Amino acid sequence: MYENKKVIIVLPAYNAAKTLKKTYEEIPFDITDEVILVDDASKDDTIAVGMSLGIKHIIHHESNKGYGGNQKSCYKKALELNGDIIIMLHPDYQYTPKLIRAIVSIIGNELYPVVFASRILGNGALRGGMPMYKYVANRFLTLFQNIVFGQKLSEYHTGYRAFSKDVLQSLKLDENSDDFIFDNEITSQIFYKGYEIGEVTCPTKYFEEASSINFSRSMKYGLGCIRVCLIYRLCKMGLMKSKLY
Repeated sequence: MYENKKVIIVLPAYNAAKTLKKTYEEIPFDITDEVILVDDASKDDTIAVGMSLGIKHIIHHESNKGYGGNQKSCYKKALELNGDIIIMLHPDYQYTPKLIRAIVSIIGNELYPVVFASRILGNGALRGGMPMYKYVANRFLTLFQNIVFGQKLSEYHTGYRAFSKDVLQSLKLDENSDDFIFDNEITSQIFYKGYEIGEVTCPTKYFEEASSINFSRSMKYGLGCIRVCLIYRLCKMGLMKSKLY
């Protein structure tokens, strides 16, 4: 618990057997109440590793539902367990669990209802191994999104995110894509509802076991981000309606 708020960590996993243990062991369990592992039809021993670590809540998808579909299962279970602060942590160890304490304190002290861990704040993204084409695309998309959303985030494309219960309960999560664009759809929903997002600096780590999408899927993702932005703006202007909002 933190400030009498129940803290739940959700781990959306796909082939994370090699990195799950290292990620799990760095979680600050003095403030963490529950851990949820959702395995998206991995082809390795992710579930076996999770069970050996004593993770109580393990959900296994018989078929791959995609990154967005995995998150839907994560958040649904976390809300069923009455989580007040829900943090998505990738079990591929690309993002450090050592930031959980800082993230929890921001939401727990009601400074912001949503927190993103940004790889772009500071100068560590390229030093940490982020490919140049991804860095450039990240910067371009973030600029475009800030203009359209009327915000000033340093990054929209981090996979390290935390939410208050009230935020997640207010969003139409099931209307979002099951693919990677889920992250940007949920961000647009957060802004549409009028919530603010806080940011913390996050070290960047790219290595062989860390999950990543290839160039062609990155292009599809980027175009999807632009589409989400335009739908958001048209809905805000009253020129169209979307099931997202």
